[in-house]
Amino acid sequence: MRSSVAVVGTGYVGLTTGACLAHLGHQVTCVDIDPGKIERLRNADIHILEDGLEELVVEGLRSGRLTFTTDTKAAVSGSSFVCLCVPSPQAPDGAADLSFIEAAARDIGPHLEPGAVVINKSTVPVGSTSKVSDALGRDDVSVVSNPEFLREGFAVHDFLHPDRVVIGADDEVAAMKMVSLYVGLTAPIVVTDPASSELIKYASNAFLAAKLSFINEVADLARALGADIDDVVLGVGSDPRIGRNHLRPGPGWGGSCLPKDTRAMLHMASEVGQTMGLLEAVVSVNETRFDRTTARLADLVGGSLEGARSAVWGLTFKGGTDDLRSSPSLAVLERAVRAGAVVVAYDPTVTEGASVLDGVQVLGDPYQVCEGADALAVLTDWSDFRHLDLDKVASSLSSPRLLDAHNLLDRQTIDRCGFEVARLDT
Repeated sequence: MRSSVAVVGTGYVGLTTGACLAHLGHQVTCVDIDPGKIERLRNADIHILEDGLEELVVEGLRSGRLTFTTDTKAAVSGSSFVCLCVPSPQAPDGAADLSFIEAAARDIGPHLEPGAVVINKSTVPVGSTSKVSDALGRDDVSVVSNPEFLREGFAVHDFLHPDRVVIGADDEVAAMKMVSLYVGLTAPIVVTDPASSELIKYASNAFLAAKLSFINEVADLARALGADIDDVVLGVGSDPRIGRNHLRPGPGWGGSCLPKDTRAMLHMASEVGQTMGLLEAVVSVNETRFDRTTARLADLVGGSLEGARSAVWGLTFKGGTDDLRSSPSLAVLERAVRAGAVVVAYDPTVTEGASVLDGVQVLGDPYQVCEGADALAVLTDWSDFRHLDLDKVASSLSSPRLLDAHNLLDRQTIDRCGFEVARLDT
């Protein structure tokens, strides 16, 4: 059954949601306050690097099922569903800042159709559904929680092939309406109350963060004991109770979700007088990981980064995305610059000369950054890096030294090229 849907916000979540719902056959209008962005989207000029997203936007525009506007009233009026996909940034005390969501709710409230369903897609603390309802100022519409579980770089796939769809509603009729919105997807649908739905999102991200911090500590232990972390991951991850996902060691975890969501969850716990010692340790281990990665780079160049020229591959928080928010690479490089390093970096999605961090020069060629450098640090797991010429890299460096923070590059090739290697487990 085709429904009319308004999506408020055309960021990462909003644009993916709008394009995918249009692909499922719904009539979707995406609204944003930025006229320039809307004009670009009308011309299928996508501002987000996300596999398959441009194709879905083009498909939606051509079919007429996807439109873009700055007119909130026009977008919301007549819509059966309105998705709120606006930011919920971290406040100074670690809490999620709901000001954008509450402002959006106040904006759409007067224009909603009676019986409309307002959907919280943004990651919001427990209790936010009622706050949105209050901000709407309407007793003839329903508010539901429907958190997104989209991995950057795989968002389109994750939306169309989800592990689960979570719907939190106090109103059974609204919940059934929500189920109809996802007809065509084959996934378990978890229908629960709003508080449980909101907590599911935070608990999921906190558990993923815990797995990442755990395997990073295991990698340190493997290094100390002379074990092979790749084989350890293979053996541990083969247990179906554990699984291999999020068991890849690295320089730390980051991105737009895990850092702020773990801190928001800790804040929620403190607000009700609870402590979460495990999650506090997860966050602490991650901060320590940035320090340890920087220390490994210093060890590689003789114990001090003062005056050392460091070539870097990778600036985004992970491969497959152009997102620099809370990037582990930048966290490490910030520490390296403070220690006196001269940093020259390359990333497939960052334009030459871009200003990403004080003290970091960005070049447009992965080999050029290596010329005369004292070491190369691979800090983001771009698959492109696996196919670069390591012989050329070794000859460009002042001495062939390599920090492979994701254990990404082929070991045999590294050995053949004569690199002195500092993987995070060796």
